[in-house]
Amino acid sequence: MKTNRCPWAGDDPIYIKYHDEEWGIPLHDDNKLFEFLILEGMQAGLSWLTVLKKRQNFRDSFDNFDPQIVSTYDDEKIKELLKNEGIIRNRLKIHAAINNAKEYLKIQEEFGSFDKYIWKFVNNKPIINHFKKMEEIPASTSLSDLISKDLKKRGFKFVGSTIIYAFMQATGMVNDHLTSCFAYKD
Repeated sequence: MKTNRCPWAGDDPIYIKYHDEEWGIPLHDDNKLFEFLILEGMQAGLSWLTVLKKRQNFRDSFDNFDPQIVSTYDDEKIKELLKNEGIIRNRLKIHAAINNAKEYLKIQEEFGSFDKYIWKFVNNKPIINHFKKMEEIPASTSLSDLISKDLKKRGFKFVGSTIIYAFMQATGMVNDHLTSCFAYKD
């Protein structure tokens, strides 16, 4: 019997695994939250599948997304990353990742963790939507607008409202599984 899941997962095993095991599941690990923030920014203008296929290379190249280490990247490391065919080699996005690591550390210092900062926007519990069709799922919301503005005010780059909404979906701050999907939980 076929498992009923969100249509965007298609039949690609990478997408199916991501849909079934990560997307929409509340995430509270600071390093994983940093990983998603960087990967969502890297995805801008590309498909999420492209990012997922390069994810392990990103982890290897970006020191497992340790913001402490990424924040110290210098010109030598940037040159190395720009030559790395296993990742998305966009100079602006790489610079943004380094910049965002520095800002991320400031938030951790101010709030005790990025998790405490970001989850306060949803009162520490996921927003459960009740969408029946893919067309109903928004690309951004007034809440993602608010979070995006706050992050930009704090100096973050590549954190537009659409990127932030995708981040919210990926990290389970919002659950946009269709009501017909096995992963949907009311």
